[in-house]
Amino acid sequence: MKRVLVVIDMQNDFIDGALGTKQAEEIVDHVTTKIKEYKGETVFATRDTHGEDYLNTSEGRHLPVVHCVKGTEGWQLNGKVEEALRLVNAKIIDKPTFGSEILADKLCELNRQEKEQGKEGIEIELVGLCTDICVVSNALLIKAKLYETPIKVDAKCCAGVTPDSHEAALLTMKMCQVEVE
Repeated sequence: MKRVLVVIDMQNDFIDGALGTKQAEEIVDHVTTKIKEYKGETVFATRDTHGEDYLNTSEGRHLPVVHCVKGTEGWQLNGKVEEALRLVNAKIIDKPTFGSEILADKLCELNRQEKEQGKEGIEIELVGLCTDICVVSNALLIKAKLYETPIKVDAKCCAGVTPDSHEAALLTMKMCQVEVE
């Protein structure tokens, strides 16, 4: 099977910026190492992307902390992560909300292409931030579209808003047949 790594929202605002946490800072080196292990494989990365009107959006009304505004330092990928993504020629996808339909569609297309070539398809691994919001949203969206595709999450390469919500999201994904390492 073709291996695919998906790196979710490893952006400055989620690591040491507006919504940063100690746990997020601690996974940067793990994520960077994981990306480098995928050299020669397919790697996607997402960026949470908001506009100046963020506080007027549904998300902004529920989470009134301005973050990941396109073009700002907080929106940028962490420097170490960005360098590793460049080394593996990762495809970057900007997403306006938690889960990315564009990402899920690209993975479906890649899986279809592999099968048309007589191969088994793809297997997907997710890492990144935040386990309890964007990682779980993307894992479940992808699982809904590719329900027969192996999907896993590397827990040591993820961090949640809190350690408890991180664990709850991992349990949710396990219950939905996403393998958690």
